[in-house]
Amino acid sequence: MGRGKIEIKRIENSSNRQVTYSKRRNGIMKKVKEITVLCDAHVSLVIFASSGKMHEFCSPSTTLIDILDRYQKQSGKRLWDTKHEVENSCQNLSNELDRIKKENDSMQIELRHLNGEDISSLVQTELVAIENALEIGLASIRNKQMELYKMVKKNQRILEEENNHLNYIMQHQKGMAMEARNLREVEGGYQRDVRDYNPQMPFAFQVQPIQPNLQERI
Repeated sequence: MGRGKIEIKRIENSSNRQVTYSKRRNGIMKKVKEITVLCDAHVSLVIFASSGKMHEFCSPSTTLIDILDRYQKQSGKRLWDTKHEVENSCQNLSNELDRIKKENDSMQIELRHLNGEDISSLVQTELVAIENALEIGLASIRNKQMELYKMVKKNQRILEEENNHLNYIMQHQKGMAMEARNLREVEGGYQRDVRDYNPQMPFAFQVQPIQPNLQERI
């Protein structure tokens, strides 16, 4: 005997309805995947459960946006129009502005509380939270000041070391230049002394006969 025909109507029992939904959803997903592979079809499936949970499938060779565009072109139906998109964009922008305004108002209130303003209506727990926030902020400021102080001292020490090193180099170069100048002056004086020295030849001697008149007599 075959199974009896099931009447198609809403299942009242929530547990049975959920079980039936899961089974039939899995069956549909299986059939969609099969037709995609067997027939090279482009398929996109989106299912929303009664709980609002979404299940979807799209052929790997396409995307949901491409399928929707093709549907619009072939059916002539527009799923959305420019006016609708503009309205949605304006609504989203308005919601974002409202959110930012609320955050700004909240921050302004917190800032006034931190400055000791408008705190008469606060309860003990809120006052303690503000006190803790101020202590944490003060500790952070002191830590930052200490870091800056250490950085300044370190930079000063580095500058002093570099300055001492440069002074040493300058003094060393100055001393070398002075020694070179003194050496040139000594060499120049020696050369002048050599040029100014004019050696004189010894006296010339002429041999004279002992008896100058001897030859005359002969």
